Formats: sequence, C-alpha cells, structure tokens
Amino acid sequence: MTIVDYDPAWPGLFVVQRDAILGVGGGLILAIEHIGSTAVPGLAAKPVIDIAVAVGSVEVDGAALVDAVRALGYLFFDAKMPGRLMCTRDENGVRAQHLHILPVSRWDLLKERLMRDWLLAHPAVRDRYAALKVELASRLSGEDYTRAKTDFIQELVDAARAELGLASESVWEE
Repeated sequence: MTIVDYDPAWPGLFVVQRDAILGVGGGLILAIEHIGSTAVPGLAAKPVIDIAVAVGSVEVDGAALVDAVRALGYLFFDAKMPGRLMCTRDENGVRAQHLHILPVSRWDLLKERLMRDWLLAHPAVRDRYAALKVELASRLSGEDYTRAKTDFIQELVDAARAELGLASESVWEE
C-alpha cells in the first residue's frame, strides 16, 4: 500500500478522465465529480483518482455506462457494494482510476461527497486523516487498511450529516 503526498496534478488527471467518460457516455451521466482523497488538496493519498458518476438507474443507465467506458480501458469490478457499480482502470499495470456509478437519488448525500467537502472545509481534520492513513498503510493493506479507517470516516461523515440536520448512517456498504 502506497500513500503519497498530495500531487497538484491530480485535479488535471481527473479532468482528462471526466472529459473522456463524458465523451463515451455523456448521455447517460447526470453528474460527475472527483471524489476521494485525491480530490482534497493537501491530503496524502493512494495515487488513484476516484470518480463518481450519477445516473438515472444503476441497472439500466449504469450497465450501459460500464459497457461504454470499456473503450477507455475501464473494467467492471465487483466491489460488493449494493446499489453501486464500480470500474477500475490501470495505466502501465498500476491502478490509476476508480469509477463509482451511482443512482442520482443518492447523489446529494453520497458519503464520499460529504467526506470530501468536510475535509476541504476542515484542514486540521484533513491532516489527522492523512496521518492515520500513513500510519495504517505502514502495516496494513487491502480490505484491512480500508476497514481500519472506518471509525474515523464514520466520525467525519457523521459530522457532515449532523451539520445538515441528518442522523448518522453507517458508511460501510455491504
């Protein structure tokens, strides 16, 4: 597991992918945004660009988008997350992008968007999260690394939801 310092090139890499995805599947896409740690300036991250796409229906529009982005090198990945389709894209044998395809009905309260926005607004929390990620990556990988971050992520999303007057919801999708 590699966590690196924030790279100011990441937003530009997102724009390139966004434009390519819109080019092959724009008619299916209702919203598209850069999410995840690479979307937060100053946050250490795995150098993988996470892209969220909202569609009308995951079963119909999402499936069609999975087919469309195959031309860009995206491959379906079964993340076992209900109501979400995922694709991954590698460059030179290294994971470069994750594409999350979700129904537009979940868009406004999508945990990844809430967390990104909370971290953007709270630099001290961003720095705590970066330190946690570096520490965990030094000793864990894969799902163990992801699960070890859950309590902190839950804290962030709960704070963002509370600010909107919303109750806590589990961030772990199974």
